[in-house]
Amino acid sequence: MGDCIFCKIANGEIPAATLYEDEDFRVILDLGPGSKGHSLVLPKAHYANIYEMPDELLGKAMAVAKKAAAGLVKGLEADGLNVIQNNGLTAGQTVFHFHMHLIPRYEGKEEVIGWTPGTLTDEDKEEILAKVKI
Repeated sequence: MGDCIFCKIANGEIPAATLYEDEDFRVILDLGPGSKGHSLVLPKAHYANIYEMPDELLGKAMAVAKKAAAGLVKGLEADGLNVIQNNGLTAGQTVFHFHMHLIPRYEGKEEVIGWTPGTLTDEDKEEILAKVKI
């Protein structure tokens, strides 16, 4: 897509701090990081979300994320790392080009990434099991 900012970044049309690149992906530092080393895994081809990604490329995205995550944790001496991938505005997606966030975590830091755990009720469980077919 000609107007997609992540397409332009992934394909080198817009400069970015690149940690990794191959024929299908580019991993860059996020300009609005949630923590030191927060990075994005971007496919070079445009897919709006996970539902549009071909299975083979989606598998490669996870392999690239694993490689980049290991490098981030080792290089920055992080104590953990979140892998986050949002789909749709309600889920927090703000750029509609598939991407994965790699967010290093550090003991004692106050970054807030997550949710308040709820409770799976028997009613919800039964409804979900009846409606969702995978």
